Amino acid sequence: MQQSATTPAQRRRISVSSLYFFGALGGILFGYDLGVISGVLLFIVKPWHLDSFAKGVIGGSLAAGAVFGAMMAGRLADRYGRRPTIMVAAVIFTAAVLACAFAPSYPILVVARFITGVAVGCSSATVPMYLSELAPTRMRGALSTLNQLMIVSGILIAYIVDWALSGAGNWRLMFGLAAVPAVILFFGLFTLPETPRWLVKAGREEEARLVLEQTHRDDDADSELEGIRDVIRIDGEQRGRLRDLTTKWARPALVVALILAIGQQFAGTNAVNLYAPDMFKQLGFGTQNALFASTIMGTVKLIFTAWVFLMVDRWGRKPLLLLGNVIMALSLFLLGLTVLTMGKGTGTGIITLIVLNLYWVGYELGWGAVVWVMIAEIFPLKVRGIGTATASTVLWAATFAITFLFPVMSDPKHLGLAYSAWIFAAVSVVLFVLVRRYVPETKGRSLEEIELDLRARAGRAA
Repeated sequence: MQQSATTPAQRRRISVSSLYFFGALGGILFGYDLGVISGVLLFIVKPWHLDSFAKGVIGGSLAAGAVFGAMMAGRLADRYGRRPTIMVAAVIFTAAVLACAFAPSYPILVVARFITGVAVGCSSATVPMYLSELAPTRMRGALSTLNQLMIVSGILIAYIVDWALSGAGNWRLMFGLAAVPAVILFFGLFTLPETPRWLVKAGREEEARLVLEQTHRDDDADSELEGIRDVIRIDGEQRGRLRDLTTKWARPALVVALILAIGQQFAGTNAVNLYAPDMFKQLGFGTQNALFASTIMGTVKLIFTAWVFLMVDRWGRKPLLLLGNVIMALSLFLLGLTVLTMGKGTGTGIITLIVLNLYWVGYELGWGAVVWVMIAEIFPLKVRGIGTATASTVLWAATFAITFLFPVMSDPKHLGLAYSAWIFAAVSVVLFVLVRRYVPETKGRSLEEIELDLRARAGRAA
């Protein structure tokens, strides 16, 4: 049933800059909590007598919770809307990070980090989809990249906070400050609309047209609305189910999303994000210098993510993924060689910092922003919620595996840092081959054009 009435708030002109700022603020939460633990661990390892296994549990607990959050996100986003789902995540996040800040012991911190992860997983699955469905085709890559820009900003903010508070060793405040962007996100979302694609599916076409008119050019709004109607006529009213992802017309999208989700993490990104200060300490840096080195890396990440924000709709998604793989493989090989041949010392730490910055250049050029952009745009509308949630669930499961195993892998008693780096380098080489073979280019095509092309190719293959 189409809803005809509109409220004054819906008729009011939307500030596009506010829309995308608040829409992507979920990335700040995501990034801050990924980054903040790297500093916290330096201050709780000795007082709480944590070994490498316990550090892995604390690092991995966020990702374990995110698996469940991402699993829930698809059904919530499809049933209740993208915006309410992000608002629920913001509430859970606020309560959970305050629980982390006041945690009296290791077990309680693990539980609080797990609950934080539920919120992070829910927002990470929903925010890219929200931005992708709101963005005009000509700007979709850049505006979806805004989510990664916010994630990287959150990581950098966490690194700066960790470094600034390192003198006092106030790890509780490091955690607690994460509540600030969560509260801003929750109240900011009251001023934002639901996405037009969800509104059309819900039979609220007049509201969808208003949103399109306020975020698109007039002629683009008409063509976008007609395209949405076309794919809904094909799909009907029924919401997508998990088994729909294995149908011939949706399966290619699932394959691409899984390559991107697993590849992003198995190339080592969160091993570096979470444990960089620990690595620098192993190589001879003091605590404050280790945290300052991480801040330098966070700055490099932010600069190159901003560059991708400007270039992703010019260069395209696939070339950036391939270029990123080459740089990541090279830098990880050099990291292993440096650690293996030079041993501990300040010189080794400085060269490691240079090599890791090169790694971040490659990652942010390709596998940082582009992965989230493509996961949000590759799935057909009927299964976009469940598909994005499935890909995010797999990504967070891979994150858990890496963040849990890396402290053990990199321990000198086991593989050590050098051989761990070479394993990640080998993964980057494999990913280069998979991207060339399976990942399509989606630059300059509407979400509906991508979907109709998937259906046409499936029809030809049938």
